[in-house]
Amino acid sequence: MLTSQRKSLILDILRRDGQVVAKRVAEDFSLSEDTIRRDLREMAAGGLLKRVHGGAMPVAPELPDFSTRKSVSSEAKARLGRKAASLVQPGQLIFLDGGTTTAEIARQLPRDFAFSVATHSPTIAAELEHHPTASVILIGGKLYKHSMVSVGSVAMAAISQLRPDIFFLGVTAAHPVHGLSTGDFEEAAIKRHIASCAAETYVPLTQEKFDHVSPCHILPVSGVSGLIVTADIAAAAIEPYRKITAEILEA
Repeated sequence: MLTSQRKSLILDILRRDGQVVAKRVAEDFSLSEDTIRRDLREMAAGGLLKRVHGGAMPVAPELPDFSTRKSVSSEAKARLGRKAASLVQPGQLIFLDGGTTTAEIARQLPRDFAFSVATHSPTIAAELEHHPTASVILIGGKLYKHSMVSVGSVAMAAISQLRPDIFFLGVTAAHPVHGLSTGDFEEAAIKRHIASCAAETYVPLTQEKFDHVSPCHILPVSGVSGLIVTADIAAAAIEPYRKITAEILEA
């Protein structure tokens, strides 16, 4: 078996199982563990996976600051924003998470009927300053500056009083095995709490977030109502998620 073939199969295993165990792969391929470990080292050096004791895990995406993220996949985020905004109905209470993709949702929200928006992000609230029909509820608390959202017990208590019809959840990574994740423990807890209060939760996902794992787990993919993705993502990449969640909406 060629080295390139082995590495391709290793990536397939990583996507399917969420981890690679060097000993098991060596047995399956009838090769030495040293050969597989060398492959894993080379793949880790190329940023394809993360080496751990005994094997490998999916690589965690980089977490650039809020200002930097504004310029990443802007066209795709606009498409996701339009699709997400189309789900909003008159009179609903929706909850917008912090982030640059949810900022696009805020910009695309309907202007021909009334509804309410709750958010724990001052930047999202500012996007709605001149919206003609949206009533805005801003949740306060300790500001997590990296994502520009409120976290902590004060925010948690205020969110507990709400029952949103839809929560648009922002994540930094999605994986069919390891679920939806982000980079901060307190932020993950707030996201999980909002989802527990909401009737439905949808996750807009740009392509670079697929098949990655960030340090802090939020929810399993099966724990949300659906994913919102761009229509140009390959069907094979979406298929593992389609088997898990209730709905895949294409933008």
